[in-house]
Amino acid sequence: MLPEKWEQTKGHILDSFSDVEVSAQELQEPEVGQKEIVIFSGPLGRMKLEYYTRPVVLNRKTHGSRRIGSHTEVEYVYSTDEFSHQLKVYKLDSATEEWLEMAMEKGSFNL
Repeated sequence: MLPEKWEQTKGHILDSFSDVEVSAQELQEPEVGQKEIVIFSGPLGRMKLEYYTRPVVLNRKTHGSRRIGSHTEVEYVYSTDEFSHQLKVYKLDSATEEWLEMAMEKGSFNL
């Protein structure tokens, strides 16, 4: 989802629903980037949207040796101006109090 579409979606949720929680956080290592989280009560129940923004990986370098038991390290080179975006949608299961990820197929959400 493009950033402009995400802002429109987030604005629509803020305008349409009263109990909306919005937060943002940096991703934990080894991931690089940030995610925005929007939690609200909608017609399907309690919903959570996570919008991930990550820099594009330009190169991957592997450091290590071929000896048995040696340590191998991977170094990533990230773009400073190109980003990838991903949206994940969750629905709260009232029985187990766990967030269940909804699959998106052809513009609709499915459990």
